[in-house]
Amino acid sequence: MSRAGPEYPRRTDMARHVLGSRWFALVLILLARVSMAVQFQSIAPVGPLLVADLTLSYAELGLLIGLYLLPGAALALPGGLLGQRFGNRPVVLSALGLMVGGGLVTAASHSLWMAGAGRLVSGAGGVLLTLVVAKMTAEWFAGKEISTAMGIMLTGWPLGIGLSTAIFGAVAAASSWRLVQYLAALLAAVTFALLACLYRDAPGVGTSRAALRFMPNLPPRDWALALTAGSMWMLFNVGFIVLLGFGPGVLVSRGASLGGAGFQVSLAVWISVLSVPLGGVVVDRMRRPNVAIVVGCVLTALAIAAMPLMPAPVVWLLLAGVLAGVPPGAMVALVPGGVRSEHVAAALGLFYATYYLGVAALQPVAGLLRDLTASPSAPLFFAAGMMALPALALGVFRRIEGVWAPRR
Repeated sequence: MSRAGPEYPRRTDMARHVLGSRWFALVLILLARVSMAVQFQSIAPVGPLLVADLTLSYAELGLLIGLYLLPGAALALPGGLLGQRFGNRPVVLSALGLMVGGGLVTAASHSLWMAGAGRLVSGAGGVLLTLVVAKMTAEWFAGKEISTAMGIMLTGWPLGIGLSTAIFGAVAAASSWRLVQYLAALLAAVTFALLACLYRDAPGVGTSRAALRFMPNLPPRDWALALTAGSMWMLFNVGFIVLLGFGPGVLVSRGASLGGAGFQVSLAVWISVLSVPLGGVVVDRMRRPNVAIVVGCVLTALAIAAMPLMPAPVVWLLLAGVLAGVPPGAMVALVPGGVRSEHVAAALGLFYATYYLGVAALQPVAGLLRDLTASPSAPLFFAAGMMALPALALGVFRRIEGVWAPRR
């Protein structure tokens, strides 16, 4: 009994130390990021079952996939300031609450419109969460291991998509697509509980009376550069997301099971987890971002187009995962490198608004092509075209930089 007294304060101090650690905070932030990616990718792996149960067209399936990111078109501009205005923890918990509620609505839906409403609600939460967790990470690691922490936080997206693509097709085949939606909502609910109980803001972080702006205050040149770079990033991601969403259909048409096709497509995601940071290192070493974007996008497009045409489609799928790691770092660096430093934050908001709007709008086009042609290969040819277009858009970006010089 004499030893029990001192032990309790020691354990309490240890618990406080862990809860106040920036690395523990990063684990919770990473879990939140993974839960968002899992929910986003909960539709594509169960697409054939969803189409049959709700009597959807493939264009409507593409709409359901894209609706998740549509709220980002409105939230990307003021979203980064919400945590500053109302506090990180309340905003993140509200975002996770929207993800849970919207996920439950999607799981219980019996029509396109009810499922779409659920995806919009959960997507608003997912997009809001994405915007705020970047701020939370930066605050915890300011002046410390900021690049490492940001890299770890960003890996939550491919990790969540890889897990969903690998697992959800088999789960749905063994039970139903509704169980997959409930599981995605459950992960968001568990994340909500953990953050509510365990997350603390970084020391010195509070709220402010910052105004929420829905339109960026940018000069015309920076508007043009942000819109062009955002379009490039959007087209690249449309190509890759369509590959993940409609690639399993091509593999199933060539003899794979639904669960096996999902697992094979997930391999491209797992490879990209490694190839994206490695691609960034290669670009930094070469100092040839234009070459990285053009060659990376064109070769990835050719690999995607070869998948339904050539033998051994999995080989081309894996090659696409490797090659897709080359352009992202150079693309995301275009805005910070092209606009004046005082305009970077607003320009990035416009960059991401363009990305979210375009991804949401173009997903149904892939499904529409599937409906019109009755061919599972058509969406992949569309994905290849989208993947190649950033090479042309880069020329427009550089033209704006060269001709429309900034005022000094």
